[in-house]
Amino acid sequence: MKHLVFAAVAVASLAMLSACADQSADAPRRDCAAPAGDVNIYSSRHYDTDLALYEDFTCDTGIKVNRIEADADALLERIEAEGEFSPADLFITVDAGRLWRAEEAGILAPVESQVLAARIPPELRDPRSRWFALTTRARIIIYNKAKGKPAGLATYADLAKPEFRGRICMRSSSSVYNIALLASIIAHDGEAAANAWAKGVVANFARPPQGNDMSNIEAVAAGECDISLVNTYYLARFDTPEKRKVLDAVGIIFPNQATTGTHVNMSGAGVVKTAPNRANAVKFLEYLTSESAQQYLANGNNEYPAVKGIAPTSAVQALGTFKADPLPAAKIGENEAKASQIYNAAGWN
Repeated sequence: MKHLVFAAVAVASLAMLSACADQSADAPRRDCAAPAGDVNIYSSRHYDTDLALYEDFTCDTGIKVNRIEADADALLERIEAEGEFSPADLFITVDAGRLWRAEEAGILAPVESQVLAARIPPELRDPRSRWFALTTRARIIIYNKAKGKPAGLATYADLAKPEFRGRICMRSSSSVYNIALLASIIAHDGEAAANAWAKGVVANFARPPQGNDMSNIEAVAAGECDISLVNTYYLARFDTPEKRKVLDAVGIIFPNQATTGTHVNMSGAGVVKTAPNRANAVKFLEYLTSESAQQYLANGNNEYPAVKGIAPTSAVQALGTFKADPLPAAKIGENEAKASQIYNAAGWN
């Protein structure tokens, strides 16, 4: 029965990838492995470099990668709705909170793997091995360089200081990146402090929340506001000849270096509890931690590889080094609902 259900789903909506069939006539020929089954991925990642990653895996192992791409919440709902007949083998998402939701929903199964245990640091994997980080990104403060580095601005808490009244621009509080940050503040400092922080930042807005990290970087560079919070990978996207002027106009602060460390979020993956191709899913998950796969994953979105010792892109390296907050993803996930309530109460729309 499970195979019949999967066949219907596959015909309807799974994108089939074959490594060896799409090789360019000009590219060196590779001797690819014989067909060895499938692995079905439900992923909220959608970067072109991931396609090359899938193709290399198929060529190396013979395992064909079938994928569905959608918003993480939609994928979680789909897996729950499909139940025991779900064709999903691996769930991939770009937010720690979604990984926590997946584990809380009982969707993910523990994976015992010496490869994963050796490659992924303890702070970047579930204590029960139900998910593993693949890449990370930091949420940092930027400021208008022409106006000078704001005095007294070194932590996330400082953003709520009254001296920054009318100087801050932000994206909506519905952003998973802002929700995850406030969830980490709740975990470290408690709800009362988080509530005071959100109200203080709202009082310092130069304009109502709008746009995304890219547009807020441009706003700070143009002097429309002085300060914002953005993810490192968005800033690295401006490290091109065409956009370099914007990047050169902003300064960078890695917050909380003397205390908890800079907040980081992650992309990660876990094997689905009902996976019909569990062995292939584990093999693919292990492959995602290899050096070549880590470079594909990180370079595709200017992120930091989760595996230690693998360098990020030059654009990311140019942002500088920092101490990261080691707060477990579970602490972020369990506080996200409260974070949304605090944002709403503070008027951060």
